[in-house]
Amino acid sequence: MIIDSSQGGLPAVAGRVCGVPEPGAVEAEFTGPDGTLVQRRWVEAAVAVRFEQLQPVAAFPVVPGRRWGPGWWWSATTGGHVPHGSQAMCMQLMLLDRDPQVVGLSARPVRLIWRDPDSRRTLTWVPQVFARYADGRALLADCPATAEPAAGRAARAAAVLGAACAAAGFTYRRLVPPDAVVAANVRWLAGYRHPRYRDAGGLEQAVLEAFAAPRALMAGAAAAGEVLSALPVLYHALWNGRLAADLARPLGGHTLVCPGPSYPAAGGSEREQQAR
Repeated sequence: MIIDSSQGGLPAVAGRVCGVPEPGAVEAEFTGPDGTLVQRRWVEAAVAVRFEQLQPVAAFPVVPGRRWGPGWWWSATTGGHVPHGSQAMCMQLMLLDRDPQVVGLSARPVRLIWRDPDSRRTLTWVPQVFARYADGRALLADCPATAEPAAGRAARAAAVLGAACAAAGFTYRRLVPPDAVVAANVRWLAGYRHPRYRDAGGLEQAVLEAFAAPRALMAGAAAAGEVLSALPVLYHALWNGRLAADLARPLGGHTLVCPGPSYPAAGGSEREQQAR
């Protein structure tokens, strides 16, 4: 089950809730190579700047009394750490990291600045996530903790960012938290995302051949070799799409596993081919 995070999520905002400035009037602020802040017109920056390579333009706040604080996600896509500020954002980073079409990820790489047409006040918003896709598409996203529609300042920002991104050929989304079962399964598979699991014990080929036709997870692991050695390789293949399963159901020994969209016989994804 591959989750396309560029297609999922909530629309930027339901209906026009506030005045939206012309995209050409929106500014972008980001961190330059020397660590100083740079400000350019958004429509120009969107074309010229590789946001997936930038450091956060602002740190994630530490909120006293909250059980979850800022942290780091090690990304199999980038081979480096991406900061996050909440459990909801960490989950969305997992989903994007698992998508074989995503080739770049960063957190809070840009601040958008505009003058509100109604109040004439200068407003800003820093979207939480940026993702670059293999075909050049770009996603700016926020990661709310619930699927409730945006309200207040978030709704106003969503309307502005939706219009600004559309004008630049980007997509803006408020990414919906996944179902609890999907989240648990992806979180489990993420524990095996590191490349060291791909051919651990030299079992990659045996594991893939064991599931050349659909088969129960534990039966295939036993057919590939010693079960405890084969399972990490199997979970890594489920993570990167070389094998597939229905992640909307709890993952277990009887889960049906079959060749995935990145299975070698299909040529593999672009990321898989680059890793060879």
